[in-house]
Amino acid sequence: MFEHFFTCPYCWETISMLIDDSVNEQTYIEDCEVCCNPIQITSKFFNRELVDFQVNSIEQ
Repeated sequence: MFEHFFTCPYCWETISMLIDDSVNEQTYIEDCEVCCNPIQITSKFFNRELVDFQVNSIEQ
């Protein structure tokens, strides 16, 4: 597992997330631990190193 810190696109708080670095590419939705809004998370690993990480708000 890999811990990554990022800024929530809704409340602008810095939060951390554990990402499974054994999966090369993944996209999923998780709620912000501060404001509870849904965030789309996309991560890409190469040789277990994080090479791309994106967070996007889910507009309703």
